[in-house]
Amino acid sequence: MAAVAKPRFARREHLGLAAAEFATLVRLTTPAKIQAFLNAIPANHEPHGETIHSVRAVLAHRCAHCIEGALLAACALWVHGEPPLVMHLDCDPRDYPHVVALFRRGAHWGAISKTNGASLRFRDPIYRSLRELAMSYFHEYCDRHGHKTLRSYSAAFDLRRLPSPLWVTNEAPCTETHDRLAALRHYPLVTGRDTRRLVRRDAFEQRMAAIVEYPRPEAGGLAAPARRRRNTIR
Repeated sequence: MAAVAKPRFARREHLGLAAAEFATLVRLTTPAKIQAFLNAIPANHEPHGETIHSVRAVLAHRCAHCIEGALLAACALWVHGEPPLVMHLDCDPRDYPHVVALFRRGAHWGAISKTNGASLRFRDPIYRSLRELAMSYFHEYCDRHGHKTLRSYSAAFDLRRLPSPLWVTNEAPCTETHDRLAALRHYPLVTGRDTRRLVRRDAFEQRMAAIVEYPRPEAGGLAAPARRRRNTIR
């Protein structure tokens, strides 16, 4: 089977985006600008059920949660000649996984991350390996009871391995893209013995972790969506 072409720069025609959509990505010239864009758009609380928005849908709805933000960030990096890399962080079944976009400066890794809290956001490019980068999220990666839940990380996945309509312009939820990331080989961060030694975060830390930038809006009497298998609202 012939290798899939991996163009260095993503052109508008290749991505299938409209001129205005592409122009937004063109303006996001650095990882810091991409992160600022993601911080400025509200968190996607999925009031009508699971979304997994494509890049186009994030630009249209101007909201995102983690994997949606990572897809947009990776696409913006690709527009500017950097590979569209993402990393999947997996966790204890009681919690939700997370996805970040990756970039390199020299030999060091950094990450762009859409999250509604403060602790799982941008990482400066100072990490010598993906394991170091993943471990930088460990202490703050907790469930609502203060249990530290991060367990493993994937290798960097180049989204050029997937057809761009699956994740850039998809009008439906990007389920296939998500499932591909979740199925990647993951590398453990802690052993079973380690997890038994983990100290639960104290009450003060839990109160700090509960602060979010974009609170969930009133649902007008509707029940909150059922717990989802795929997504995270971090």
